[in-house]
Amino acid sequence: MSAFTHPYFTHALLAGTAIALAAGLVGYFLVLRTQVFTGDALSHVAFTGALAALALGYDLRLGLFAATVVFAVVLGALGRRSRADDIVIGSLFSWILGLGVFFLTLYTTSRNTGNGTAGVNVLFGSIFGLSAGQAQLAAVVAGVICLAVLAVARPLLFASVDEAVATARRVPVRLLGLAFLVLVGACAAEATQAVGSLLLLGLLAAPAGAAQRLTDRPYHALALSAGLAVAEMWAGLALSYYVPQLPPSFAIMAVATAVYAVALAAVRRPRARIGLAEA
Repeated sequence: MSAFTHPYFTHALLAGTAIALAAGLVGYFLVLRTQVFTGDALSHVAFTGALAALALGYDLRLGLFAATVVFAVVLGALGRRSRADDIVIGSLFSWILGLGVFFLTLYTTSRNTGNGTAGVNVLFGSIFGLSAGQAQLAAVVAGVICLAVLAVARPLLFASVDEAVATARRVPVRLLGLAFLVLVGACAAEATQAVGSLLLLGLLAAPAGAAQRLTDRPYHALALSAGLAVAEMWAGLALSYYVPQLPPSFAIMAVATAVYAVALAAVRRPRARIGLAEA
């Protein structure tokens, strides 16, 4: 029987494709701007936000988006020129994770929860459990993120490659940095539904890292990162369908890691720095 005859698989494919496309586009700039640690921090924020919403009786998606977007704005406001630095992230990292544990305890002890797997789903994703409405909403939100990234891609690339020159040419570097962090937060919230908060960093970083190893041309790398993310999502979903013992989040990340390892082995030369002419 074909996988496409099962509604849960088609729902996962719809949402997963859009989420992977957004993650590939956002992830490219995340890697280019050396802000991967920001994605790691936002994965913990996603965990905390989702559990806070559940503990307070709200839809976990509300907590996901509210927490990740607000935290991204805070990181941008505290960082230099809207780039969250390691000191800012490190200062808030442990506190956010501890807050997540608090909300998990509050959720499991103060509410009569018939769904005892909610915390596990937040951590590891539940893409095969999405309804038609949830999948369509995820696809729409991810599509908006993609359009927003493409709209700011050129000036953001300029600001990422040479911030000083971009500032001299009156590119709104700080505003772009803040807008990008908001997009990272929204993408992190979206990706949590597919692969969970613990693994979303892999979906953001692995395709982009492989793309940057394979080409030095920025727009080619951007397109390649998005293409690899989608292909890895499809391969992971198919692998999980045909081998039911493999959770979909693990299968997706296993494929993404394998592709990155192949790119790393195939291209041993150091990646050349992108020049202003290419940007």
